[in-house]
Amino acid sequence: MDIDWGTLAGVFGVSLGVTVVVVVMFSLGLAAWARAGHGEPAAEASEGRHHKVATTTAVLCFASCLAVAAYGIDLIVPG
Repeated sequence: MDIDWGTLAGVFGVSLGVTVVVVVMFSLGLAAWARAGHGEPAAEASEGRHHKVATTTAVLCFASCLAVAAYGIDLIVPG
């Protein structure tokens, strides 16, 4: 049995990179969600443009995490 170490290192690198990207995107989504005033009501939270931008950013970050997870499940589960 012969192991192709270059391919194994490539798979490890891509897996590590995708994991870091998903964690960063989820963290940014949580930060944007909190900045938008969701959760505990903040005294200075306004319903202006910044609220909408922060909410949209949070939703996009969470949607990208969901898309990566769904793609991973699609790769694992035979269709």
